[in-house]
Amino acid sequence: MTPEQEAAIKSHVQAIAKILYEDTPTEQLQTLEGIETAVRTHLLEQVGPKLTLFLSKAVQAQVKGVNGD
Repeated sequence: MTPEQEAAIKSHVQAIAKILYEDTPTEQLQTLEGIETAVRTHLLEQVGPKLTLFLSKAVQAQVKGVNGD
């Protein structure tokens, strides 16, 4: 990964974190357990599915390229 790509990822992650922070109830951010639960929930419900969808499309494209479909 290039330094430019790493910088882009960092910038995008910070933007995502800001959005998810604003979407998390304040009372949930008062304890480490609440923060961990919020992060896990956001990853499972918002971030993970979108990454999985992207990655599965990338794999499908590779398979089609190999199979000539």
